Amino acid sequence: MTDDSSLEIQIQDKSVTIPGKKVVFDEPMPLDSGIEIGPIEVSYQTYGTLNSDKTNAIVICHALTGDQFVSETHPITEKPGWWAMMVGPGKPVDTDKYFIICSSVIGGCMGSTGPVSIDPKTDKPYGLNFPVITIGDMVRAQKRLVESLGIKKLFCVIGGSMGGMQVLQWAVSYPEMVFAAIPIATAPRHTAQNIAFHEVGRQAIMADPNWCHGAYLEENKVPRAGLSVARMTAHVTYLSEPALHRKFGRRLQDRKNLTYGFDADFQVESYLRHQGYTFVERFDANSYLYITRAMDYFDLAEEHGGMLANAFRDSPVRFCVISFSSDWLFPTSANREIVHALNAVAADVSFVEVQSDAGHDAFLLNEPRFHETIDGFIKGCAERWFNGRNDRESGQGSKE
Repeated sequence: MTDDSSLEIQIQDKSVTIPGKKVVFDEPMPLDSGIEIGPIEVSYQTYGTLNSDKTNAIVICHALTGDQFVSETHPITEKPGWWAMMVGPGKPVDTDKYFIICSSVIGGCMGSTGPVSIDPKTDKPYGLNFPVITIGDMVRAQKRLVESLGIKKLFCVIGGSMGGMQVLQWAVSYPEMVFAAIPIATAPRHTAQNIAFHEVGRQAIMADPNWCHGAYLEENKVPRAGLSVARMTAHVTYLSEPALHRKFGRRLQDRKNLTYGFDADFQVESYLRHQGYTFVERFDANSYLYITRAMDYFDLAEEHGGMLANAFRDSPVRFCVISFSSDWLFPTSANREIVHALNAVAADVSFVEVQSDAGHDAFLLNEPRFHETIDGFIKGCAERWFNGRNDRESGQGSKE
């Protein structure tokens, strides 16, 4: 096990030093595919202070293109952390009260073991020799990290989109380790439409001649065009039509008249091109293939005899499921399916649909009702968790 203050990572054709912590597990980890991988490294960040009895830990699970830099300036983009609005002193996820853990998922490119990592068998980057991983595998690695910190039970697990999938997997696979769970803008399975959008992105990457059948690092090349198009395609799904209209409409980009060509005449075109260009500077193409595939394979009902309710039977976890009214990627109906399954087995669940025209990305934005919901649920759970523990330790109250 190691705990570093800086990590050396590979982003495309550059070696980059980033701040952070890392834990190395020498024992191979079994994967859902039936094979093992090891040793594995998990890079992570923490915020706040772990209390003496290690009962105030919250795991935050990041989305597809997120990483462990939740609330600090990102070391590569130099922009605020992806959830800086939500996490910090006095914020809904209050770092004055809780110890926050966020790790880069395995299969990613921000320090945890993934396709850019060196395969100990070949001394070369794994590339496509990296095994296909699942959401379950991501959570399995996170569990190892949590246990390495001496934490036996988490106060809360929270995340949106792919992070929400991880939250559900935590609650289903390790219910005894989770007191409360907040899955946000997510679903119990990936739909055919979601898989289709991911496949367009993957094919764009693999069609780039610089992809080199996944061995671009060895060839000192970068499939920039393919990865950029993949990002542009996905980014459209994170927004809503009203949000796009409000932000861009049909306004032209730095010109008064159409060019009658294929430059970025419209502001929305320029915006998407910028999203693609900047994404390439911080993400790895093969990691994009692997992580999107993990999302495609996610299906909690299939893992439990085709009945989603069976996944939550006898669950002691307290759930708060949150959706957004304009999210068409993970719509309210998909989140309600989770709630209905929890209700079917009399689980402890609350549900909120936040009215917003921002689309799927609303969970990353300044949405006051969303922030109030998180704040209220965490405070309510804290009363039950910490007061309940005190009652049990003094011999009062019922046992969990």
